[in-house]
Amino acid sequence: MKCFLYFKDKSKAKRGSNSAPELQNQNKHKNPALDRATKSSGSLPSPRSIPELYKEKEHNLRVFTFQELRDATNGFSRLLKIGEGGFGSVYKGTIRPPNGRGNPTLVAIKKLNKNGLQGHKEWLAEVQFLGVVDHPNLVKLLGYCSIDGERGIQRLLVYEFMPNRSLEDHLFNRVLPTLPWKRRLQILLGVALGLAYLHGGLEVQVIYRDFKTSNVLLDENFHPKLSDFGLAREGPTGDRTHVSTAPVGTYGYAAPEYVELGRLSVQSDIWSFGVVLYEILTGRRALERNRPIAEQKLLLWVKQYPADSNRFSMIIDPRLRNQYSLGAAREIAKFADSCLNKNPKDRPEISQVIQSLKQAIEYSDEPTTSRNMTSKSSQSMVPKVK
Repeated sequence: MKCFLYFKDKSKAKRGSNSAPELQNQNKHKNPALDRATKSSGSLPSPRSIPELYKEKEHNLRVFTFQELRDATNGFSRLLKIGEGGFGSVYKGTIRPPNGRGNPTLVAIKKLNKNGLQGHKEWLAEVQFLGVVDHPNLVKLLGYCSIDGERGIQRLLVYEFMPNRSLEDHLFNRVLPTLPWKRRLQILLGVALGLAYLHGGLEVQVIYRDFKTSNVLLDENFHPKLSDFGLAREGPTGDRTHVSTAPVGTYGYAAPEYVELGRLSVQSDIWSFGVVLYEILTGRRALERNRPIAEQKLLLWVKQYPADSNRFSMIIDPRLRNQYSLGAAREIAKFADSCLNKNPKDRPEISQVIQSLKQAIEYSDEPTTSRNMTSKSSQSMVPKVK
């Protein structure tokens, strides 16, 4: 899907032969705010930045040679390619333990295009963020390879392998079996727990900034994990409500205050979550150019079918074949609307997202038919935002 704007990175990569000089150099820089705070008696230190937190955990990541990853993918064989995007290609590979003993491990290897400084900037961000975070609903980074040699720049990332591909594949690829209603909710609950960890479970607040179905990967049991942290940003500190930055991401998922004003906060992730809620309800993408003009933009189309109207069921994914709770679907739509409030302050917190998804799953445990209107559905799952 088309991206609407990207950062311009004016830095130039230095050429050498060793791995990841940027990671080592960036860790040497101290946080001025932290230094000032610790020198002032009686004041608490400022939260450490992601690069500072990464310095403590960088030893957990394995540094691969380019030859190791070439061998792991049979020379980056096209037969092993499992994904491709503007950043480069992803390959299924097999790596051996560092000591050469033990069974090989299946991995996914992302190989960035050689050209483009933006790709390098996102690569560096992903190494640092995934080197710090640790949660069952966030994809695990196993290691990386960074080579600046005479033959060019090589940037690669090695992740745990997720055999069931992405939520995007299972929602929109008609070749794959239909994803059941309850499983859709369970997947979103899992990634909501991952977002909650990013928003409030670390020393520093993290804004994911790229929440969409293609970045939700599924393991063999359809357990979801957020992937692709190249666009993640540290959240505001002190009394600030947002960070200011040039908009970047996928068209159709970004919050209006971010697109129009460059104001980024954790509530920007909540907006994106609202978009994905409507995607699992309808089985349609946020933007589909091949549909009639009135139906191309998902959020505009669904407004014609309010959750409380008799026409609401017309937007439900037909592939579900009436095997869903209409009461729960109505409440999910109402909650999606609360996530899509124009004013970021009026959107729910991620904890409220989790609560509402749990309730929707509970409703869906009752007899699952679109004609079933449970008495519980009259008690709205949409929380009151203070």
